Amino acid sequence: MSGLQTETLELPGWTHFYSGKVRDLYVPAGSSFEETDRVLVVASDRISAFDYVLESEIPDKGKVLTQLSLWWFEQLSEIPNHVISTDVPEAVAGRAMVCKKLEMFPIECIARGYLTGSGLAEYKDRRTVCALPLKAGMVDGSKLEPAIFTPSAKAAVGEHDENITFEETAARIGGQQAADLRDATLALYMRAEQIARTRGIILADTKVEFGIDPSNGEITLGDEVLTPDSSRFWDAETYAPGQAQPSFDKQFVRDWLTSDASGWDKASGAEPPALPADIIERTRGRYIEAYERLTGLTFTA
Repeated sequence: MSGLQTETLELPGWTHFYSGKVRDLYVPAGSSFEETDRVLVVASDRISAFDYVLESEIPDKGKVLTQLSLWWFEQLSEIPNHVISTDVPEAVAGRAMVCKKLEMFPIECIARGYLTGSGLAEYKDRRTVCALPLKAGMVDGSKLEPAIFTPSAKAAVGEHDENITFEETAARIGGQQAADLRDATLALYMRAEQIARTRGIILADTKVEFGIDPSNGEITLGDEVLTPDSSRFWDAETYAPGQAQPSFDKQFVRDWLTSDASGWDKASGAEPPALPADIIERTRGRYIEAYERLTGLTFTA
């Protein structure tokens, strides 16, 4: 996770514990992570690309991620989630949640409803996605019917997650829990896909994380859910299989970094350059558009 530099906030009643690519975790003041049953999850405006946390931030991104996650948690209320409260310190209002501390599974749970990204690359090579055979003749953007569960193993910080098979997942966490995660992930995807479609949005794929709630042993949805950082959203009106689809995410950032204009060589090992103002603003606009189209609400900073 090269390039990660965080400025942690002094928050009354909370002590900083950990910083990830985007989120900062705090525990109640006077307690340790091991002792507490709750954490404060703060979404920053940091943005990552190609395993680098960039020097530039995207204004209001953390608020968009948090508010959209909270909206989705409400839509998916039949699935237990980790949110306890949004009563948070004023300095992080709108971008933070008080959450249950879960015993997280070491698995990224991915549901794919369309063929694209790394799944498309594997399909072109072997006609499979995470070792699941698919029919011939599929192209970028082809709909997968039914949607498929393609887990990955969480990697160490700064490394790529590793795509694994369902059988490998079962070997790591047990067959019953692997089946439970698969079923929960696909049920979540199918419900969310239906909701997004009524808003003119295609949910191509999504990554979610689950953990065990120590208080009752339930498998519980954690982290963020169905945001542009964890999901591919496409505009249903412009969807056209056989080509890359514009996404409601950090596509502008990736495209600029890999263009001649950035002067950056992804293979060089050098830190990516700062983003131009127009790329920052267009990326911010894309995140806000995703929020407003999905929720039907007007985003307020």
